[in-house]
Amino acid sequence: MVGIEYLYVLKLIAALGCGLIAGVFFAFSTFVMKALAQQPPAQGIATMQSINVTAINPWFMTAFLGTTVVCLVLMVSSLLRWQQPGAAYLFVSALFYLLGCFGVTMVFNVPLNDALAVANPNSSEGTNLWARYLTNWTFWNHIRTLAAFIAAALFTMALNTPSKL
Repeated sequence: MVGIEYLYVLKLIAALGCGLIAGVFFAFSTFVMKALAQQPPAQGIATMQSINVTAINPWFMTAFLGTTVVCLVLMVSSLLRWQQPGAAYLFVSALFYLLGCFGVTMVFNVPLNDALAVANPNSSEGTNLWARYLTNWTFWNHIRTLAAFIAAALFTMALNTPSKL
């Protein structure tokens, strides 16, 4: 019984974490980036540079990386229990978050943020970078928003799947 409760709690944490992260990214996709795009480039760049620095805080990083760790645990657990009911479901749920959210963040959004971090907001190079950044960063943010949302929905549905360790 303890093992079942442990797996249920992990699925619940994953569902909530994925949903929380999907909401953060959804906000950026639907209005934050649009508002930044309406600012003069120097202001938009400086504001996004500030956001990228302040985003690295214990609250966000715990939600983002903590959800990643829980998804990894659930993925390994699903592989170890592959023949059990719901194992494939957990694997796919975790895969959506790990590849579509965490992976996209590390491979696409973080490098874009790193390039913007060293940009001079008052230069023509900074302005050109900003135009590309708005398009590219937002595109990849849409992908990770959708991936985190799908993962949240799948983990929520997995809560009704019997758990056996």
